[in-house]
This record gives sequence, structure tokens and C-alpha cells, in this order.
Amino acid sequence: MPRFATVMALLVACAPPGPRAAQLPDVRRLTDTVVAQFTRSAEAWNRGDLDAFVGDYARDSLTGFVARGHVHRGYDWIRANYAPRFAPGAARDSLRFEEVDVRPLAPTVLLATARFILFRNGQTTASGPFTLIMERRSDGWKILHDHTSSD
Repeated sequence: MPRFATVMALLVACAPPGPRAAQLPDVRRLTDTVVAQFTRSAEAWNRGDLDAFVGDYARDSLTGFVARGHVHRGYDWIRANYAPRFAPGAARDSLRFEEVDVRPLAPTVLLATARFILFRNGQTTASGPFTLIMERRSDGWKILHDHTSSD
């Protein structure tokens, strides 16, 4: 058993270091940035601007979106999934986000959790939690994976 403990101690000592706290973005500033982005996203939804709303997703074929019990891939699928809600005359309740929590995972990657609320005439019509994995790119924080659930 002492040999196992020695081997484990050597493995831990030789392991590459994880991201240091100094390397990670400041959580408060990062949360403010994400909350502002979510606010812009809700505003885009509420004014019926599909392109601005889906503009937060990474424009590539690997972007993940969990819907109807399956993972779907690609920005094009995500845009097509939302498009009917933005068609002229389509019913689309107002959107807001609450309970935003942000955790930096690396200098350019974060995990965000929050709750979406769809509402009409002051009444909630749908809500649920969601989890996003986001990456900071040259054009801002982009969603790499979206897992949204309804209550």
C-alpha cells in the first residue's frame, strides 16, 4: 500500500496545473457581461429579431442544442428550430432571464446557468432552467452548447 501512495503522490505532483485563479476572469465582471448579453438576447427575442437572437450561438456545425430529448448539432439547425417563432404573425410570448449564475472554467470558457421565463399579460406561459457552455471568441462570448429544459 505505501508504494501505491508514493505513485499517487508522484502523479499528483507531476500533473499539469489546472487554471489558476489569477488566470480566470473575474467572476463578478464576467457575470455582468453575461447578464448584459442575456438582456440583449431577450430584447432581440421580444422585438422579433431572429438573427440577433441566434447571433449568440457559435456559427459552426458542432454547436450543440438539446431539444425534445436529443442533442442536435449546428448553428443552421438552431436557427431553423427558432425560425417559426419569428415568422410574421407567429405567437411569441415575451422573454426574460433570471437566476443567472456564471462559472469560469478556463480563461476563455464559461458555464452559465439561468432560468428563462416566457410571459404574456403578466402571466408566465413557460419557464425552465438552462445550462450553456460559452467560449470567448473575437466577436464576443458564443454559445457552444445549450441544454434548456421546461418545468
